[in-house]
Amino acid sequence: MRFGLFVPQGWRHDLVGIEPADQWGVMKGLAQHADAGPWESIWVYDHFHTVPAPTDQATHEAWSLMSAFGAVTERVRLGQMCTCMAYRNPAYLAKVAATVDHVSGGRVEMGIGAGWYEHEWRAYGYGFPPAPERLGMLDEGVQIFKQAWTEGVSTLNGKHYQVDGAICRPLPLQEGGIPLWIAGGGEKVTLKIAAKYAQYTNFDGTPEGFTHKSEVLEKHCETVGTDFDAIVRSANYNVAIGATEAEVEQRLQDAKARLVPYVGEERAEASMGAVRGMPACGTPEQIVENLSKLQDAGMTYGIFNFAEAAYDRSGIELFEREVVPALS
Repeated sequence: MRFGLFVPQGWRHDLVGIEPADQWGVMKGLAQHADAGPWESIWVYDHFHTVPAPTDQATHEAWSLMSAFGAVTERVRLGQMCTCMAYRNPAYLAKVAATVDHVSGGRVEMGIGAGWYEHEWRAYGYGFPPAPERLGMLDEGVQIFKQAWTEGVSTLNGKHYQVDGAICRPLPLQEGGIPLWIAGGGEKVTLKIAAKYAQYTNFDGTPEGFTHKSEVLEKHCETVGTDFDAIVRSANYNVAIGATEAEVEQRLQDAKARLVPYVGEERAEASMGAVRGMPACGTPEQIVENLSKLQDAGMTYGIFNFAEAAYDRSGIELFEREVVPALS
């Protein structure tokens, strides 16, 4: 199994209490910790407003962080889970990503999806098109990326995007262009787009959900004539790890307590549902057992989020010592 680490950027209220002037130092320190450790990649989210509710707390912009991380790390790969296609013109985004690939020495991954967070869409003036339109934008945008990164120029007279000889030079350092992660588990359209274009997918990480989405993806690959086995299937996991179950519970309660002042008791408790009982919640032995079963089902790349990462690295360090070696 391969391992990626989410760096807190504020989106999940994971920098609260840290002075804004100090937040980049925290993010940089965690990125450099991952760079020196067993992690293959570091990741941020492409969002503008916090969850589980929009508040006035910081959310740092994803692609600015990509470039900055590229300049302060040497080895670890750099991804977003995932970039929203409609937030930036795709020809422009292809140019941005190619530049970051140069800054980083060829270490960028392109996580891309159709987007879902209606509040920030409308707040930033993007409207909120219906799902079929957003998915159509995703499909056309990926076509523009692939042209830009392989031919150095993109032209498309699409329904959603029109580009006419948009030059992308220099090409990315990575031969064949930047790897594409098509994120999302929509069974009729998103997974079909993934079957056509993706080197990586990212969807439901529960055993039942992962198995089902994998079966749907395989059928789409048969339909469009691509190699299902060539697509790396990944999932994201929220981690609450402790040497004992009591320590795990304390970590959950600490995470909830950080949220309550900003989103209230009910929303904070609901957020714990994305951690409690999930595959990366438990002692190291429990987590290894859970992830081993997922690995057997074909999940070979996990991306892990530690809610306390900005304040306390002990959970990350325990995971590095006892989980990563057991599954690598």
